[in-house]
Amino acid sequence: MLLSGKHVTNINRALKNIKSEIMANFVHTDYCRLIITTNKVTSQSDLSTIEDYIKNINTIESEDITTPCLPQLKSYLKIIGLLYILKDTNVPINSSVIKTIIKSMYIFNDVYLAFKPCVIKVLPKSNIATIWVNI
Repeated sequence: MLLSGKHVTNINRALKNIKSEIMANFVHTDYCRLIITTNKVTSQSDLSTIEDYIKNINTIESEDITTPCLPQLKSYLKIIGLLYILKDTNVPINSSVIKTIIKSMYIFNDVYLAFKPCVIKVLPKSNIATIWVNI
């Protein structure tokens, strides 16, 4: 999904309505996330205003939107070679399965996920997936 300059203008208008000093500079989509670059660090009310605007865009499913947050990315984990279709279930692997597995492993006890994991099928006819986890 690509957001046009019109959306940046509308986000800025919504922020101005709550008397915020924050302005969106541009919007970028990357893997499974939407990145909005602003002129200053946002407050929680700014994030809520931006989230409300994004949820009202017709081309975005509101249930796909997780709670917006400030960047916390310190590192990422790339998991390669996992089966895309889980054995004995015929169900594709998804981000909630990955989150459950990661949270159950003791080496990740003090690790917080910055975003939900992104599952990418390597090739259309392949059963192999690559998982990106921002931590």
